[in-house]
Amino acid sequence: MQLDIDISKTLKSAKRSFQLQVRFQTDSQRLVVLGPSGSGKSLLLKAIAGLIRPDQGHIHLDGTPLFDHAAKIDLPPQRRQVAYLFQDYALFPHLNVRQNIGFGLRRGLLNPRAALQHEAVDYWLDAFQLRPVADQLPEELSGGQRQRTALARALIARPRALLLDEPFSAL
Repeated sequence: MQLDIDISKTLKSAKRSFQLQVRFQTDSQRLVVLGPSGSGKSLLLKAIAGLIRPDQGHIHLDGTPLFDHAAKIDLPPQRRQVAYLFQDYALFPHLNVRQNIGFGLRRGLLNPRAALQHEAVDYWLDAFQLRPVADQLPEELSGGQRQRTALARALIARPRALLLDEPFSAL
């Protein structure tokens, strides 16, 4: 995987201002972004995923422009083939584990059925040892079970890149 990033983003709030400037290229299969709290790590991941728009620059994944300010390219998140695992997991509280995982397979507004049966969902339930809690809601899960559910939901879509925000906080 090749990642080429050269972006800047300014955030302003009341009397404070934050300037994110990131520039690097890598063809590594794994990349770790380290820094103190508040340094912009999550902001960078959200920019790659298409959840925030940089002010300037470009983001290319395997030669494909995901964002390019000069060329006026800004692919929507669903077209980037990038999975983003939020720091707080962002599970749907009204959907059980099976539905939350299955949500990664669907496009549109309809939620998966509560008794969803799908080979890929079953694979991830087994891979992450979630079958015993498949019918439980997120509030009934441990932190590690929530995190594994969110990771399974991200991976079921077979993304080109997986972005993990605080990936080991509950494991």
